[in-house]
Amino acid sequence: MAEKKKSKKTADKWKAKRWYKVLAPEKYQSKEIGEVVAADDKLLKDRILRVNLAELTGKMSQATMYTNLLFRITEVKGGIAHTELIGHSLSPGYIRTLARRRRTLLHSVMDVATKDEREVRLKLIAATKSKISETMRKNLRGVIEGEMKAASTDYDYYGLMEEIVNGRLATRIFNKARMITPMSRVEFKSTELKEKFE
Repeated sequence: MAEKKKSKKTADKWKAKRWYKVLAPEKYQSKEIGEVVAADDKLLKDRILRVNLAELTGKMSQATMYTNLLFRITEVKGGIAHTELIGHSLSPGYIRTLARRRRTLLHSVMDVATKDEREVRLKLIAATKSKISETMRKNLRGVIEGEMKAASTDYDYYGLMEEIVNGRLATRIFNKARMITPMSRVEFKSTELKEKFE
């Protein structure tokens, strides 16, 4: 008897909830990126959705399949949840493929400010084709961080994210880095917008 009461209560709670469409920001043509359920609009604010880049763009490639974008719900109007891009990440499985024997892996973490004064944390991984010395490692890090800082002053937030997600900034850094030593890969492992909450 107690079980029946519990299931009825659960069913009533579920009936009180409604579905909301979630839209990407205007920079992504306000595409629908999912649906979420909640009992009240206020409960959706600040919820984070992880969306695969291939699903968002409709372009299937190795790069889009292992790239995920993170969106935070910022407001809800008329049953529609609007979002802001707050970062991206590569799948851990892909990152593991960069770690091979007889390579040097260089990790760089840097906080930058974009043209529109948004602060972003960039996490980059660079893989050389062979082991390198500490001096070469230091020179390589200097080039990588110099390019990241320069790019941040060239673009606004969404412009910088576009360069990163589409691999153009990683290619630019790769081409500079290989002047110091033969390179295997350069990838932005993740990005994170430094958000301000009211």
